Amino acid sequence: MERFCKKNKRDPIDEGNINVPTNLNESDNSPNFALLLPQELILKIFSELDIQSLTNAAMTCKKWNDLIEDYDFLWRDHCLTTLAVCERELQRDVANGFSWKTILVKNYKKSNLKQAWLNGHYSNIRSADELLDKSMCEMNADAWGEILEAELQR
Repeated sequence: MERFCKKNKRDPIDEGNINVPTNLNESDNSPNFALLLPQELILKIFSELDIQSLTNAAMTCKKWNDLIEDYDFLWRDHCLTTLAVCERELQRDVANGFSWKTILVKNYKKSNLKQAWLNGHYSNIRSADELLDKSMCEMNADAWGEILEAELQR
């Protein structure tokens, strides 16, 4: 197997520090944390995770992925705290039956862009040409109103 690491670094697998099963059946006897705890406790733990950790947990095993995908409430608070889109847009997405995870993914880029504007990252833009290399997206009038208000206060 080809290794993608620098020769001066030691590979922990080659050093014998990591036990890698030679076939998938060898790992079947190891205890599975996802099967040891009650589902309610696992969901409580998941509800305390940040977005990146929750996404990583979903990639850990099928059971965790199924739980995280099936319990949409795990994404709700993340959606409400990081979204920064207008309340009308959020209510429209919920009314249209979008899951909280879908709403979060759908609006994540918009949220980051709006926060960058609100934090003054674009305060010194002198022309539209300076925005050409920036990643932009469509925003509603409420979002632009908040951005204009923040710029006027600077």
